[in-house]
Amino acid sequence: MTETIKHYADYVGSRPDKFFKTTLFSGDNLMLGLNCLEPGQVQTVHTHADQDKFYFVVEGEGYFTVGQAVTAAGAGSVVWAAAGVPHGVENRSAGRLVIFMGMAPPPR
Repeated sequence: MTETIKHYADYVGSRPDKFFKTTLFSGDNLMLGLNCLEPGQVQTVHTHADQDKFYFVVEGEGYFTVGQAVTAAGAGSVVWAAAGVPHGVENRSAGRLVIFMGMAPPPR
């Protein structure tokens, strides 16, 4: 039987050289994953030409770039980046930032 339920805390991790990311689920139409940024780590601003993306802040606070705007968002916030819109996130806080993210369609 395929696993259909996962708890995010089982997938939280860190890397000293760059932010940690892992895929929780990936299908033909959607990919769901977890990004963990330690203090000072950054997901550089980038785009996905044909993919919509959302970030849901599970723990901590990050500074999210979407287009030209940079906005702080904390636990419980949802951040949306439509296909083709530049986006990224920076952890300027003293604690870990944990983000649940989704992308549709998934990277190929």
